[in-house]
Amino acid sequence: MVYEVPVTRARAEFADLLNRVVYGGERVVLTRHGKPIAALVSAADLDRLEDADQERSAPVIRLSSDPPGRLAPTDPPAHRRLDIAAEYRPPGRDNRPGGRG
Repeated sequence: MVYEVPVTRARAEFADLLNRVVYGGERVVLTRHGKPIAALVSAADLDRLEDADQERSAPVIRLSSDPPGRLAPTDPPAHRRLDIAAEYRPPGRDNRPGGRG
């Protein structure tokens, strides 16, 4: 069962809300201006959420041009210069190529 309560009221009733979660098996959704902003859940529910997060693996993004598996796991990471499409130029100066600085 889900029980919604405004944050201002939750401050005054925190102990009661905590008991509802721990002993009553409820989930308490805290709201601000009628919109959900946080929830109180039991430690068991939190464990289930964390397990579900671990099961969904994020995609791996390779920044190297080496094909996957080329380097052995014991090899140190290859250090390469990355081509950058932008550079920092301090304000107040003519930083164009050939400009006066």
